Amino acid sequence: MTGAPVPVAIVGAGPTGLTAALLLAADGVPAVVLERRPHPYPQPRAVHLDGEIRRILDRIGVGAGFDAISRPALGLRLLDRELRVLAEFHRDPIGRHGHPEANMFDQPDLEALLRAAVRANPRITLRAGAEVTRVERDTAGVALAVTDAAGTAETLRARYLLGCDGANSLVRREIGAVPEDLGFTQRWLVLDVATDAELGHWEGVHQVCDPHRAATYMRIGAGRYRWEFRLLPGEDAAGFRADPARLRELLAPWTTRARPGDLDLVRVADYTFRAQLADRWRAGPVFLLGDAAHLSPPFIGQGMGAGLRDAANLTWKLAAVLRGELPDTALDSYQQERKPHARSMIRMARLVGVAMTAGGEHTAALRAGVAPRLHRIPWLRAALTEGRTPPLHRSALNDRPHPFTLAGRLVPNDRLASGHRFDERARGRYTVLTTRADGTRALVAGPALRRWLRRGGARYALIRPDGVVQATARHHATLRDTGRSRA
Repeated sequence: MTGAPVPVAIVGAGPTGLTAALLLAADGVPAVVLERRPHPYPQPRAVHLDGEIRRILDRIGVGAGFDAISRPALGLRLLDRELRVLAEFHRDPIGRHGHPEANMFDQPDLEALLRAAVRANPRITLRAGAEVTRVERDTAGVALAVTDAAGTAETLRARYLLGCDGANSLVRREIGAVPEDLGFTQRWLVLDVATDAELGHWEGVHQVCDPHRAATYMRIGAGRYRWEFRLLPGEDAAGFRADPARLRELLAPWTTRARPGDLDLVRVADYTFRAQLADRWRAGPVFLLGDAAHLSPPFIGQGMGAGLRDAANLTWKLAAVLRGELPDTALDSYQQERKPHARSMIRMARLVGVAMTAGGEHTAALRAGVAPRLHRIPWLRAALTEGRTPPLHRSALNDRPHPFTLAGRLVPNDRLASGHRFDERARGRYTVLTTRADGTRALVAGPALRRWLRRGGARYALIRPDGVVQATARHHATLRDTGRSRA
């Protein structure tokens, strides 16, 4: 296949690639999604998305569908080896993003929801069974060597390419990007279980802080549960699959209300938790997103969410460049903003993982004494209960002059003076938010948003299509003089 290039090609039809395609389509940009697997991957993997990511799902029209397949979680409990509670981080049912701050789900259900939206969108072409084998860049964009399921080879040209092809990314290798090891590697056993039995546990995530056998438990659906157990030297999933008695021993403390025959093992797999970050996320017209750009330990549940944040950050900029509203150089802001943010989140996950799982008996005793006081640490409490993530670094599209400004931060999805939530009125467009009506087209903040603006020293905030504050000002004219407002 040759001819005119498509505006955007996306390699990988996982949640990040599908979300990127849907965001582009919502902005009027056609996209072709190439996926080497002929059918969706059927096994569960990611199980958690926070309230910020739930806002992105609303933007692509699948929010209500996600609510139907997900289950809010109450928060996080830290347990000792006897499953006694050391500390509890409780999350409000509806947080600052207008949705639950912890949403549990089964990844195949989410992917089916996204694929249905993609199939219904005339701007998106999904080609399953199409494997990209080579990527070549030139002054006109990108040429992709593609082989379909029948073995037919072709060349697809695109103006821009998004590499959403996972941890073993071919796109990353083709542009010469190298993963940086951030110093965390642990092997864990992952058990996904289906059962009609009611296990009777608290409806949140449980982290067992046991230096011998750290573990995690969570309910992800009406009849679906997940356990993760840290593997000891010499152990692997194959050994546990071959010896069901060992699996029953691991699950016994959690399943006292269920008979052995009540539990259906959906998946028994070993997985290596890693912390990695690609050294560069852009090479001309090629960008890395999701696991191709970063890998995070799962202890704060931000692995998949990071990829969807990548998509939300990059796609509106691509659309503006393709419309001629921004220069191509504005796309450099993607790595400038997202890479430090991803690094901060990975470090936080690594720190939480080490704090929960590392050390011997003396460390376990110290942890038991310290854990009940962890809620007093502001950054940890905010990360685990309030849905706050670090602000984005300064860039051409983020006028962040000092650490205390609102620029670079995501606007809360609180109520406007009209009674609508912010996202309902902004709808993925440039918007000005103000503390008071002044005759302009700005959205007028409700009480919570007014307090948020005033704490940031602002009367006006220029909000980007991805919900990030680009600039703030005391006067509307000053904000307008930035020259980038499209409100």
